[in-house]
Amino acid sequence: MAAGGDEIETLIAAMARLPGLGPRSARRIVLQLIRKRAGQMAQLAALMASVAENARECLVCGNVSQSDICPICENPARASGEICVVTDVADLWAMERGRAFGGRYHVLDGNLSALDEIGPEDLRIPQLVERIAEENIREVILALSATVEGQTTAHYIAEALAETGVTVTGLAQGVPIGGELDYLDDGTITAALRARRKF
Repeated sequence: MAAGGDEIETLIAAMARLPGLGPRSARRIVLQLIRKRAGQMAQLAALMASVAENARECLVCGNVSQSDICPICENPARASGEICVVTDVADLWAMERGRAFGGRYHVLDGNLSALDEIGPEDLRIPQLVERIAEENIREVILALSATVEGQTTAHYIAEALAETGVTVTGLAQGVPIGGELDYLDDGTITAALRARRKF
């Protein structure tokens, strides 16, 4: 069944391209927003415009924030000498949901992948090495997915940090092979963090 106008069709198509949504879900969401346009749609549109204008990447860790330095990096209580390395911002947010980690993060912006032609120079690995020296880091926790790409990336980072003297650990039990952090429950992430092992 066709939507009621070109702009509505375009909005449905744009929503359908979002992760986790398909055409049917997008259609239902758009219809709900239109029905509640005075409240939900207007508020959502204003928030999206504000985020589009103000959101930026943290210059230190790569998190998404409304300022150049995110609240986690600005918080002196989180300068624990530990950095948790994650693939992307969604993984950082997953770790934060569980509240098991009190240090700082480093977002790689992807994993090494020969198929996708993503090499070390395409990730934020040089910035990680710089931070270890500048922030007096004692432990780097590799909270990368248990996929082939995630583990290849973890091994590369462990080798790159071998001469720094920093302890490199990885998540342990609870993370299934092929598992993505963003899809795990908070308890599983907490257990994996606490039982981390030396890499």
